[in-house]
Amino acid sequence: MDAEAQQSFQEFVAGRSPALLKTAVLLSGGDGHAAEDLLQNALVKAAGRWHRIDEPEAYVRQILYRQQVSRWRLKWRRREVSVAELPEVSGTGDGAAAAEVRLVMRGALARLTARQRTVLVLRYFEDLPEADVARVLGCSVGTVRSTTHRSLARLRALAPELAALGPATAERDTSRDYSPVEVRP
Repeated sequence: MDAEAQQSFQEFVAGRSPALLKTAVLLSGGDGHAAEDLLQNALVKAAGRWHRIDEPEAYVRQILYRQQVSRWRLKWRRREVSVAELPEVSGTGDGAAAAEVRLVMRGALARLTARQRTVLVLRYFEDLPEADVARVLGCSVGTVRSTTHRSLARLRALAPELAALGPATAERDTSRDYSPVEVRP
């Protein structure tokens, strides 16, 4: 790699690593170490082809997805982490509530299979259409749809307290009157 390409790669890594690491953390189920490994491997692969890459972020994200797919296809066993005491439920203030929601979501995502987690990350975090997710994962659109449906159902079962946060809350709210109102000029 020449000096100009090396400088360009270093700038990319410095500027885009935090965002790419967030995606890697979600793909790895909240395991920070596995996410760092996933991102580092993707960056190493991208560095070898840096002079031929037109859109570096898209290329690195594609590597992240494919590596994660390869990991769950290998069917590695995930070890459970046990703790002596349950964490205390904290509770006042928006920051504490947001942190609690993130912890609940991370725990629920970690309990999904790698395939389920990958589909949800690609669909909702990366905001990819079903056809793109199918192309990335090498499966049909129907498989993406059914996996998304089953993954969301399992996520709801694992973390029912998250149901109050979604758009379904507005649908269940009966205190609002949505009947038509006549407006006169």
